[in-house]
Amino acid sequence: MRFFLSFCRILVGATFIISGLIKANDPLGFSYKLEEYFAASALGLPWLMPYAVPLAMLACLAEVVLGFAVLVGGKMKLATWSLLALTLFFGWLTAYTATCDPLAKYEVVVNGVKELRDVTCVTDCGCFGDAMKGSLGRPLTPWESFSKDMVLLVFVLPLFIFRKRIKFNTWGDDLALLPIAMLLLAFYCWVFTWWFPLLFSLVVLGGYLLVKRLTEEPKGQWITAAWVAAATVAFMWYVLVHQPVRDYRPYAVGKSIIEQKSQAKPPVNRTYVSYRNKTTGEVKEYLTTEPYPWDDPNFENVPNSTRVVEVEPGVASQVQDFILYNRDGEDMTEDVLNAPVPVLLVVAKTIGETRTSCQPAINALAEAAQKAGWQVYGLTSSAYDQTEEFRHANQNMFEYLTCDEITLKTMIRSNPGVVVMQEGTIRGKWSCHDVPSFAKAAKTLK
Repeated sequence: MRFFLSFCRILVGATFIISGLIKANDPLGFSYKLEEYFAASALGLPWLMPYAVPLAMLACLAEVVLGFAVLVGGKMKLATWSLLALTLFFGWLTAYTATCDPLAKYEVVVNGVKELRDVTCVTDCGCFGDAMKGSLGRPLTPWESFSKDMVLLVFVLPLFIFRKRIKFNTWGDDLALLPIAMLLLAFYCWVFTWWFPLLFSLVVLGGYLLVKRLTEEPKGQWITAAWVAAATVAFMWYVLVHQPVRDYRPYAVGKSIIEQKSQAKPPVNRTYVSYRNKTTGEVKEYLTTEPYPWDDPNFENVPNSTRVVEVEPGVASQVQDFILYNRDGEDMTEDVLNAPVPVLLVVAKTIGETRTSCQPAINALAEAAQKAGWQVYGLTSSAYDQTEEFRHANQNMFEYLTCDEITLKTMIRSNPGVVVMQEGTIRGKWSCHDVPSFAKAAKTLK
């Protein structure tokens, strides 16, 4: 039993640490996923939307702290109850996601009148942020996520049932458990092509060993928990102020939007129609790519008889919604992507929420870029009138183009943020707090 419990501790601890740190690397992205769940058309909890960011950070913090707690045997009664609750909650959430009926309706009352509206199904639970798509090519399906949670529950339950047998680690326990846990974490890091979680864990465990040497129980357990929490919060604060340390999104530095658009493939379908022979009354189905009697006066089309069969599913591009329009509604996407000169994009996903503190630095960068012959555009999802008012108030001497809001907040986790693009490839990205000088922005070019 001791060896089995040790195995469970290593597996559960390392899994919770990697899961928590991947989401902590992009807490804004995780909060966007929570907002999808909170929507009135999903779980019906719109009052929680203003708290999406702190709730996302709290969930990330809980996963990381509980992962380390299991590995070092700290406060196991509290830790195992929390682990069980968190695993059951995520299991319920992934089951809800997997069983959501996209054809279902929900009822709302508008001005005293009942209306039926379409349910929104969240297709990706966000269990590992964008890491699955960025490293393995696709996210887990809802059923795969549910299966993962159920497998994890199998190893969480023994820890919960036999929690009284697990004590705060002795030095021998540390020597037996922690190296193997770090090897498993290193495997996860290799899968997700990101080694920071291993470095973070080694630093945190180094602090834990120092605390253990300098303090006595049970104070050492609480100080260890506080140390892990402080390190995790500091990491999340850093990425919120700046940008995710590891960018798995399709707009990461070095990614070509042109190339990703070209990888999209439309689905291959076969369309069938039915015609009735007016003489014999016989109804026959025809494939539209082959000859059929559409112009034969002796045949008539059978109403509502068209049938479409999907032969091959299409491949959607992750950047298919990167479409830019100017104030006149003209599509400027190709002009921006194929510009012969570098392009500076000032991304302000929603004007009403755009910070103004970095506008002087943005204006200075934009002016220098224009003098150097670069193209400079602002990108926003807001209406033209609101954008023009903001542009004049902040003396932005460049044109704003409109783009889908989800695309813009996927592109950069800052409002506003700055992106340098060259021949359709992202060369540099900076948050509002890190607006670069023109010289620094130009160094990103090839």
